[in-house]
Amino acid sequence: MIQILMIAFLGFVVIASLGFAMAGGGGGSAQLSKRTQAIGARATTTARRQKGAAARTPEERRRQISEQLKEADRRERKTRLTLRARMLHAGLEPNEKRFWIVSAVLGAVAFFVLLLLLGKMPFALRLLVSAGAAFAFTYGLPRWVLGFMAKRRVAKFTLEFPNAMDIIVRGIKSGLPVNDGLKLAAKECSAPLGPEFQRLCENVAIGMSLEQALEKMSESMPAPELRFFAIVIAIQQKSGGNLSEALGNLSAVLRARKMMREKIKALSSEAIASASIIGSLPPGVGIMIFVTRPDYISIMFSSAVGNLMLLGGVVWMGLGVLMMRKMINFKF
Repeated sequence: MIQILMIAFLGFVVIASLGFAMAGGGGGSAQLSKRTQAIGARATTTARRQKGAAARTPEERRRQISEQLKEADRRERKTRLTLRARMLHAGLEPNEKRFWIVSAVLGAVAFFVLLLLLGKMPFALRLLVSAGAAFAFTYGLPRWVLGFMAKRRVAKFTLEFPNAMDIIVRGIKSGLPVNDGLKLAAKECSAPLGPEFQRLCENVAIGMSLEQALEKMSESMPAPELRFFAIVIAIQQKSGGNLSEALGNLSAVLRARKMMREKIKALSSEAIASASIIGSLPPGVGIMIFVTRPDYISIMFSSAVGNLMLLGGVVWMGLGVLMMRKMINFKF
């Protein structure tokens, strides 16, 4: 009887021990799971901190700036040759239909005017010259005007842009948010910089991020300085840092670029003047002879040999002008 009671007691102890061990093991698993999750969270936080610290290093910033510049170049190459982009760059409303109507009218006027003025020339050559002039006035001249307007507008924007950077830097140092600094620059700066910054602030006000608004601004103003500003803003939003210091350094760099541009223009002014004189001498002399002795030069327009010589002179003169323009066209 005693042996049976001892066996029952030992069995009870063994079963209770197993149950306690199993219950305790479940709690240990839960604690182990919690500890694992805590360790994983700390590891993730540490990795994020290390990534943020790496993003603030000069090497990482240079890499990000290089990637941003390459992406901006790819976007600019895609939109550089489109007519709508050229009209936006020139500050015009992108109405392609009206542009082609005006171009066609200019071409037709040039065709009929030259057809009437060159009455002494053979009809075939007169028709060929008139068709060439019509093509130039339809396709070449309007696009050249757009390019000239866009270049002049970008030059005005570039000239005023460092002053806008100084205004934004002073606003940030005085405690204003970036958006208020942009509004202040839009108010203080003249056209085309002021209206462009005003549209930038309006796009931010309707819900665009600052990076998206700057990208949209770059579509109508393809200035490298604006691209640098957009890159600085994008990197500062991703990795943090002192924005006023970064924009102050950008302003100093832009002013140094301006000084270098003026220095290059001064050094190349002699070559530009020489090319202009050489290029204008032949047509100028021809016009003077036509005014003073029209019978002496009229054979160039009335005979077939004279027409061929005139055509050859125009072709070779055009090639020479293009070559001289390539030699004096300094990109900076």
